[in-house]
Amino acid sequence: MIIVMKHHTTTEEIDAVVRHIESLGFKAHLSQGEERTIIGVIGDERPVEPELFELLDGVERVMRILHPFKLASRDFHPDDSVVKINGVSVGTSQVIIMAGPCAVESREQLMETAAAVKQAGGHILRGGAFKPRTSPYAFQGLGLKGLELLREARDAHQLPIITEVMSPHEVTLVAQYADILQIGARNMQNFALLHAVGEIQKPVMLKRGMMSTVEELLMAAEYVLSHGNSRVMLCERGIRTFETATRNTFDINAIPVLKSLTHLPVIADPSHGTGKWELVTPIARAAIAAGADGVIVEVHCDPAHALSDGAQSLKPDKFAVMVTEVRRIAEAMKRTV
Repeated sequence: MIIVMKHHTTTEEIDAVVRHIESLGFKAHLSQGEERTIIGVIGDERPVEPELFELLDGVERVMRILHPFKLASRDFHPDDSVVKINGVSVGTSQVIIMAGPCAVESREQLMETAAAVKQAGGHILRGGAFKPRTSPYAFQGLGLKGLELLREARDAHQLPIITEVMSPHEVTLVAQYADILQIGARNMQNFALLHAVGEIQKPVMLKRGMMSTVEELLMAAEYVLSHGNSRVMLCERGIRTFETATRNTFDINAIPVLKSLTHLPVIADPSHGTGKWELVTPIARAAIAAGADGVIVEVHCDPAHALSDGAQSLKPDKFAVMVTEVRRIAEAMKRTV
């Protein structure tokens, strides 16, 4: 349920509505625009009639939100949200490029890749310090050392960093180094982790689970949003289907569907979506044409010897070509890179 306040409602009237909501056992979530304030009633409000709120001073109208995801819904927040990360704004007319190695392997590898990302026009550096792998014998990441290297690369190249956090007890540590906390596909419904990243109040990028619906992705985002952390981005990274020609099936439909349902920025991951470096650029172009706010891709200076996901990693020269081609698509859509 959302309560739309009248134009130029006073602070006292807003506070009175919030107190009334809380007295009924619900949480109140404020979305304040330039002209109006919308108050979300968070909780199972189905037994409550809208008339309970319509007579309060300052209330213009009360509406039920039909979607189970309340805070992520455009009903609650009609305008696109913009997530700001150290000078980079995600969710504007500018297409944001996040790029870097799947896993941080060494200082030399990361610094060389970060320099290539910066030179080609990338905005955010990605890199895994903790790596969830299918095999327990595969490279699991450098851990704390990887985080330290990411911070060094950020400072050297002036690139905010995004890295994955895998468990609730790691959130505080990773948040000390990362500008954006990534929730991987395997952890999309790790509800304890979602609560933890919601509480830490850092920007979050939530990847769609490989067998999850769009609604399940939005409900997972709701966990983070319910803690008052509004800086959430969604990521389409391909889903598992019967098709074996690619690593996953990149769901291009999900991008415009998400843009219609939610105000949250949507990022595309063509690297995991395809699993093949030669398909990354075509799918990146398609994602931007479909309305994505940015892409996140894997870049490695020596993919043949990468410790993780070398087959889907772009070499720096191929990444530079991708940025150029994405820029052309963005310009055709009256956007920038």
